[in-house]
Amino acid sequence: MKKLSVPFSRLHTTGNELTYLQQAIESGQIAGDGSFTKRCQSWLKEHFGSQKVLLTNSCTAALEMAAILADIQPGDEVIMPSYTFVSTANAVVLRGGVPVFVDIRPDTLNLDEAQVEAAITSKTKAICPVHYAGVGSEMDEILAIANRYGLTVIEDAAQGSFARYKDKPLGTFGNLSAFSFHATKNIVSGEGGALVINDPEMVERAEIIWEKGTNRSQFFRGEVDKYTWVDVGSSFLPSELTAAFLYSQLEQGEAITQRRLACWNRYHWAFAKLDFEGLVKRPNVPLHCQHNAHIYYLMLDSLETRTQVLAHLKAHGVQATFHYVPLHSSPAGQKFGRTAGNLAVTNDISDRILRLPMSANMTLDEVDQIITLVFEALGARWSVRTMFYQPYQQRKVVQQDRALSRI
Repeated sequence: MKKLSVPFSRLHTTGNELTYLQQAIESGQIAGDGSFTKRCQSWLKEHFGSQKVLLTNSCTAALEMAAILADIQPGDEVIMPSYTFVSTANAVVLRGGVPVFVDIRPDTLNLDEAQVEAAITSKTKAICPVHYAGVGSEMDEILAIANRYGLTVIEDAAQGSFARYKDKPLGTFGNLSAFSFHATKNIVSGEGGALVINDPEMVERAEIIWEKGTNRSQFFRGEVDKYTWVDVGSSFLPSELTAAFLYSQLEQGEAITQRRLACWNRYHWAFAKLDFEGLVKRPNVPLHCQHNAHIYYLMLDSLETRTQVLAHLKAHGVQATFHYVPLHSSPAGQKFGRTAGNLAVTNDISDRILRLPMSANMTLDEVDQIITLVFEALGARWSVRTMFYQPYQQRKVVQQDRALSRI
């Protein structure tokens, strides 16, 4: 096999990005909250059916806004998985709060809802589920717990664009939800994010925080005769150039998702043989979740095997990678947070997970060559026929996956 050149994530453009960027420049308005910002926000508001959507310069910024809106005060605790990006915890720490790290489910790698209630104390203020790989957390159970204890729910939906849980878009369940449009995500604007506000009581303050703590939005709507500093806030707005790029992506969001799903499904069917033989464990997507193919990962049997497979892929020009170092084991996590319960699943999977390249403009030929390299690294053989002719044993694996999804 000739050497490939497949990055972990490759930029996919729709064809309208330059047109919209030119329109934004020609309008003379490239600062935030111009026409493309409003178009994106309207599109997202309609998509989510939410009270309000505000574009931000990152998902990190959206999470920081959410922490302010949830009124996180020094000493307040927010329950979240340890297996997440640092922004989930940093947003809480910046308000003086304490991230409380809980274990994840072994099937979806999402927050284990069965362990949340035991982590609640008199200091608990919020729960922050993270939708890993665009697969929805068990929101029905999480919302029920939050309602019993009067807690705010903040969805970290950084990876959740165009994914659904029980036929509703991710981001529509919590009081607040944060999305990412970073260059590594499905829908991109380079940097960028959005805060989705589902609680009507939070809308007015969200606008003020978004506008650096001023009531500028109310002024432009004619609701006040001047605007001034009325609350805390910061410069959370993205530029119009970012919004223009994003709008072109949102318009084609469903098509982008379908292209990624084609690659994801090809990986998934090909690796059924390895799954049955016990060489890997494939992702599990519950039947009530419609994922967006943000990540395709394999769970290998050990750190040593993962290192071996990564080296083999790298030698052939394929950029695969691992994922998070659990926050509870990091220096800052130990300083600012606390753990609740045994994080055995988190500790185990972080050393064994392998993420494969995924992009909307990957070719199926590239996917097939990556599959072949993984088989080689594990001492197995594969051909494209595996995709279309599955022996009884492989069909059994698929049936087992479906059965697990119903649990």
